[in-house]
Amino acid sequence: MTFATSLTNHFLIAMPGLEDPNFSRTVTYICEHNEQGAMGIVINRPMEIRLGEVLDQLDIDIQDRAANDQIVYLGGPIQTDRGFVLHAGAATFDSTLKVTSEIHVTTSRDILEAMAIGNGPTHSLVALGYAGWSSGQLEQELSSNSWLSGPADIATLFTVPAPERWQAAAQLLGVDMNLMIGEAGHA
Repeated sequence: MTFATSLTNHFLIAMPGLEDPNFSRTVTYICEHNEQGAMGIVINRPMEIRLGEVLDQLDIDIQDRAANDQIVYLGGPIQTDRGFVLHAGAATFDSTLKVTSEIHVTTSRDILEAMAIGNGPTHSLVALGYAGWSSGQLEQELSSNSWLSGPADIATLFTVPAPERWQAAAQLLGVDMNLMIGEAGHA
């Protein structure tokens, strides 16, 4: 796989016909895509829990009210008991994957400790679980019209409200999801 065909730092936008309940109307940020497969975080499935509850379960003292109230997302159906923090900025932590020079994903406790005291990244999205595809699986799903894909942007990732991210990600490609039909046609 060449860099040109990698979907790292891209959005996967579920087509209206994708009926899998794990991915219907989702936007997934692809953190890594190579010959072995792909890994991403769903960015528009807020959960009923807040970061304060997660920090409390981890016995991390919360000093920053904003961290206490931060929404936690369902990042995908795999390892939903494991946390992932997508964040912008140059700061790195014990277990950080550099997706781009601006965007990272961290899985270590130290980022949560920093967030709890107000020293975390300015832009972050906390998720439980991730989405994963084995070698060739994502390419097959793309060829069967399950997904649109396009370059990600920081605004959609961190500042657009979650209910608007599906449409906003598609609009980056000039697509209005309200005009899409739920079935793909084949000639």
